[in-house]
Formats: sequence, structure tokens, C-alpha cells
Amino acid sequence: MADAGQLKDMLHAVGDRHPEPSRVRIHRAISWLARAEAEADDPDARFVFLWIAFNAAYAQEFGSETSTRQQLEAFFARLVGLDGDKRLAGLLFSQFTGPIRTLIDNKFVFEPFWKAMREHDPSDHWEREFHGSNKAALRALMGNRADKVLCVVFARLYVLRNQLLHGGATWNSSINRAQVKDGANLLSALLPVILELMLAHPDVDFGEILYPVLPP
Repeated sequence: MADAGQLKDMLHAVGDRHPEPSRVRIHRAISWLARAEAEADDPDARFVFLWIAFNAAYAQEFGSETSTRQQLEAFFARLVGLDGDKRLAGLLFSQFTGPIRTLIDNKFVFEPFWKAMREHDPSDHWEREFHGSNKAALRALMGNRADKVLCVVFARLYVLRNQLLHGGATWNSSINRAQVKDGANLLSALLPVILELMLAHPDVDFGEILYPVLPP
């Protein structure tokens, strides 16, 4: 698996084959991946920097009719289609099966649970959603549907991202250590593969970047 330095060398080698938006998004993602690699002893910081790197890799301009979920689904479907060697599937179904199952079973990274708490909803609606989501995720795992598993995993990680970035968690807290460490480990394994796939396919349009580089 390539580290940020190796990915930077790859970008320099093939960068002129990529359109400007792709080259910029990959460059930005690698820069944040490098920053995350410097935080080996701080899972919270590592997770935040890795999430920024991921956001740099996939985020693009979109209209009001396109949700973040739809954008992610399209991004993951495209990556899995490009992944002829099934490297992403190998990570999901071999190396990280345990952490993924733990993440899926964790109600504290399931947004409807928190919505029910905020709205003082006494019904079991969120629990039914939770069990339904878990069953769908397990079917995707059993069926080796890497794109579907990635969508579920990142939906859970997005809740964790919100907890950290919006001040909903204490730095280095003992309460959420397992999910932060598992999340950081998952991202640190998946991101280099995602970026290598993007680097290897300069002909694929990953969309316009949100904040293009402009002259001063």
C-alpha cells in the first residue's frame, strides 16, 4: 500500500495526463493524507485529517437535486468498477471485516438514533431502521458488494465525523476510542487505494472541484 510520499511521486509521474480538476483534487487529498500520517499517536487528529483527505478526493460541485449520499454512492460505484484487482473488496472482506461489523452494530454512529434522542421520540422507529440497515449491510457483506458496504461504512463514519468536527466529542475521550481508532484505520487503508485508482484512470471524470485554484 502506497503512502503519501509514494502517491505524490505517482502524481508527478502521470499528472500531465490528468485534467486540472482531477490533478488538483488528488494533490489536495495527498497533502492531507501526509498530514494524517504524522498523527500516528492521536487517533482523533488522524481521523479528522483523513476525512479532509477523503473529502478532497470525492467532493464536487452539485446542484440542490444531488445529495451527498447520492454523490458518495456514485463515487463508490465508479471506484469499484475501476478496481479490476478488487483491492477495495480485499480490504473490506478480509482485513477489516471485524471492525466493519462492529461499526455497523454501533448505534452511536447511526444518525436516526441521535435524531430520536434530540426529538424525544419514544417510539422504536430508529431501532427498526437500525436493524433494517444492519441486515442490509450484512447482506452486502455476505454478497461481496463492495460499493454497498462502502456506502454503509461511510454513512456511519460521517456521523463520527460530525461528532468530532462539531464539538460533539471530547478529544482523547475513553468513551469513543474504539470507533475512532477503527474509523481512522479504515480510512488510512482505503484512501491510498482510492487515490491510486484515481491516478491510474486519468480518463475518468470525477467532476469539478468545489474550490478551484484561482489567480490572485
